[in-house]
Amino acid sequence: MAVVRQLMGLPISVDIRDGELRHAEQVFQWLHEVDLRFSPFREDSEVTRLGRGELRANEISGDLRHVLSLCETYEQRSGGAFKARLPGRHLDPNAIVKGWAVQRASSMLREMGLRRFCINAGGDVVTAGEPTDGQPWRVGIRHPDNGTQLTAVLGVRDGAVATSAAYERGHHIIDGRTGLPALGLLSMTVYAADLTTADATATAAFAMGADGPEWAAAQPGCMVHAVDSRYRVFVSPELPVLG
Repeated sequence: MAVVRQLMGLPISVDIRDGELRHAEQVFQWLHEVDLRFSPFREDSEVTRLGRGELRANEISGDLRHVLSLCETYEQRSGGAFKARLPGRHLDPNAIVKGWAVQRASSMLREMGLRRFCINAGGDVVTAGEPTDGQPWRVGIRHPDNGTQLTAVLGVRDGAVATSAAYERGHHIIDGRTGLPALGLLSMTVYAADLTTADATATAAFAMGADGPEWAAAQPGCMVHAVDSRYRVFVSPELPVLG
């Protein structure tokens, strides 16, 4: 059973092999709640209200406090290339929120007893088990110049894959050290055990530019596939690329 909905400004699919429609609906309900609370584009969201100074740090939810803590962690790890609050811009923790929220949805399904599913949030994917016995979930990495071609296909079991790139939204990722668009990479894909780690690491690495792939590959539990602006490809030897 696979269901697709438009949420958080992108298509989200829930493919469940050992559950029911109600399980997918609970995922979408959670992600809708996250969008209402965390979107920097909603005037009444918790994130927007905090950014405007209407909420104090001791008045925000535990979830937002956790997300902001993750933002601080990746800002420190990336040497400031990743930032949730850039000079002259509103607070925007979206680079952490999506991966965190979808990973939480995966945990919800596991708590319900499901063991075979895949959630795909605009190309950022978290998986559990296998779709059929003996076969991994197949996760494609898009060619940075051609949406009809793949540069690689990963075989994923109980893992997550996230990609940051310029091909969908242009150079929207900013290098927090300079305040300018990050230009050194065309795509940055990270494979990790959970989507929170994969998504945050991919975004931070893309913001770092040419130094990003090596930095990301050195992060605990992370493997990478990256294409730089000169079309050179960096691949971790252990990455589960299918032949």
